[in-house]
Amino acid sequence: MTQPSDHRTRRTILIAILWKKQTGDTLYEVRTAGRSRRLYSNGIFHSQYHPQRKHSGGVWDLLVLPALLRPPRRIRRVLILGVGGGSAIHLLRHFVEPEHITGVELNKTHLQVARQFFGIKKDMAELHQADAVQWLNDYRGPAFDMIIDDLFGNDTNTERAVPADSPWCQTLLKNLNRNGILVMNFIGAKAVRESACVTDPAIAQHFKANFQLDLPAYENVIGVFCGAPASSKTLRQRIRDIPELERAGLAFRIRSLS
Repeated sequence: MTQPSDHRTRRTILIAILWKKQTGDTLYEVRTAGRSRRLYSNGIFHSQYHPQRKHSGGVWDLLVLPALLRPPRRIRRVLILGVGGGSAIHLLRHFVEPEHITGVELNKTHLQVARQFFGIKKDMAELHQADAVQWLNDYRGPAFDMIIDDLFGNDTNTERAVPADSPWCQTLLKNLNRNGILVMNFIGAKAVRESACVTDPAIAQHFKANFQLDLPAYENVIGVFCGAPASSKTLRQRIRDIPELERAGLAFRIRSLS
């Protein structure tokens, strides 16, 4: 995630290193910031977890909020590509309550941190250590109601690990239910609009509504591609209907891609 540095807060928060591990050229760290735990690799901020607060106020919230575009209980099966520390798993379980969450993560250290420091238990999600592209190409199970593609490299969060080109977007679409929601993380609005979900007519025709979500302090822009009609008004109303999210005052922006 491309996020403000630790010092960009209005009050002083003590930052401490809880755990670190050197693997090859990569230094992994779990740092505490108040009650939050944060996963870094070579100084790059990947995930955040707060044991008493499910929403983070960060990009992870934006990866999960699109589920609220669908009526309650319609999102039953979710696939997360790029689990990181598991922040999205906590958010999904708390605010969406799908029946099944599958997570695919290439980096075994990220999965170790998710289990050891971020509170991810075996019964919370079916986790696979695998290459996301290969895993999805080999997958032969039922389609998903929501796919979250958060695939970024371990040492950089400025480029997607898998380009959002036609072959990849077609693979994602093939494994998405007809009315499902595809959520993809990008750096910058230009990257969203250049993705095959927007530019390839054969893929774009499957979506009934497209949005981009962002937060003022982040470079990340979330592309949201909906198989069923949806509106930003519906999303904001659903947030108002959930007291915890309403109180959080999430300062996100949502714009139509149409």
